[in-house]
Amino acid sequence: MNPHLNAATLLTWFRIAAIPLVVVVFYLPGRWSHPAAALIFGLAALTDWLDGYVARKWNLMSDFGAFLDPVADKLMVTTVLVIIVQYDPRLIIALTAAIIIGRELTVSALREWMAELGRRHHVAVSGVGKLKTIFQMVGLGFMLWSHDVMGIPIYEIGTAALILAAGLTLWSMAVYIRAAWPHLVGSEEVS
Repeated sequence: MNPHLNAATLLTWFRIAAIPLVVVVFYLPGRWSHPAAALIFGLAALTDWLDGYVARKWNLMSDFGAFLDPVADKLMVTTVLVIIVQYDPRLIIALTAAIIIGRELTVSALREWMAELGRRHHVAVSGVGKLKTIFQMVGLGFMLWSHDVMGIPIYEIGTAALILAAGLTLWSMAVYIRAAWPHLVGSEEVS
């Protein structure tokens, strides 16, 4: 089967296709546009879990899917962070976005470099990284929604979740760097 068109990669392609849709819908006039963009984002975020589940369950894992999945995640997250910073340009929001985007760039470069050394397994996805992703996706979805629901301050809850995600982002980056440190400084010993 073509790895570009199996069920798992089609879900990932959907996530990529949803990115411009989230942007366009968010900026449409009307009170409904932000919640609609949040729902599209939420559906796309669920495909991040679903594509991996489908790939494992039906043995559809491929090198192409392993490449495309994190690319889709990073495109989605960075695009929504840009929208949020434009919508709410406060220092805390900009700093949180910078931490998250900076970590993604750093860890991606670190993984690529470690892969070139044949040591990619030393910087595999960690439990902290998965927890960070959950808080990040929930936070971004709530911030996209941006309206209170029955008096519940959805945007503020999303902001708190995103700030927590930024803290977990720094922690997970430290875990990755610690694992790669012996290779970064030229030692072959790995703890």
